[in-house]
Amino acid sequence: MKRSLFQHRLLPWVLLAPQLAITLVFFLWPAAQAIRQSFLREDAFGLSTTFVGLHNYSELWRSAEYLNSLKVTAVFAISTTVLAMGVALVLAACVDRLVRSQRAYTTLLVWPYAVAPAVAGILWWFIFNPTVGVLPHVLDRLGYDWNHLLNSRDAMILVVLAGAWSRISYCFLFFLAGLQSIPQSLTEAAAIDGAGPFKRFWSITLPLLSPTTFFLMVVNIVYAMFESFGVIHATTSGGPAQSTNILVYKVWYDGFIGQNLGSSAAQSVILMLIVTALTVVQFRYIERRVAY
Repeated sequence: MKRSLFQHRLLPWVLLAPQLAITLVFFLWPAAQAIRQSFLREDAFGLSTTFVGLHNYSELWRSAEYLNSLKVTAVFAISTTVLAMGVALVLAACVDRLVRSQRAYTTLLVWPYAVAPAVAGILWWFIFNPTVGVLPHVLDRLGYDWNHLLNSRDAMILVVLAGAWSRISYCFLFFLAGLQSIPQSLTEAAAIDGAGPFKRFWSITLPLLSPTTFFLMVVNIVYAMFESFGVIHATTSGGPAQSTNILVYKVWYDGFIGQNLGSSAAQSVILMLIVTALTVVQFRYIERRVAY
């Protein structure tokens, strides 16, 4: 394997400068500002600032709304990840068996990934709207009174479906690529030995997909923690009764609507630490069971 050698020592830094500048301006600097602001108390007009230390953090752990937001975020993140990855794996397994129409099905299944989260939320909001939506009328005929504006369980189901819908396409691409990289000789040998389709999938295909599954699990949890703001804002706005008020939405609401900038900054720091801790745990302990 050949190593890349640069004739001038400054050339590598010049090539890295654009990416380093983007990281500094859009990640490190805002993160540092959030950490600094989490120790302060400011008025809504920014005219006075008081250093309060860890007061903003201590107030959060005594807040019933914030503790409820933690629970809601856990339910939303786990449900979205399981649903998106489960449906994507089934679709990828079905498309992998196709020969002639595989490209056409792949193209159709990838399209939802191009839809912005806010647009996806609005689409699902119209589908499940109690007044003009199609599915509520169907459910009403089946004896179920759907109303995500009043029912907390219905609201959570709506945001999970909307959040997982676009992620199914993303997971589908990786699962399909992983399935196509598995040698057919392994499954053919298992079939000759008498293993059925389910046995072959469970004992051969699924373990060989563990690197892909592990990667998608990490990515989807981070997505549910950070990138699902548009879905929540377009569908339920955190309601009813804070039942879908996840952490990232609460950070925005307390900061921009409630004008409690110190508490909002403290929440963003805690959210960043939670995601970092989850990622470390996943790579530190769960990755040991991944078969590469």
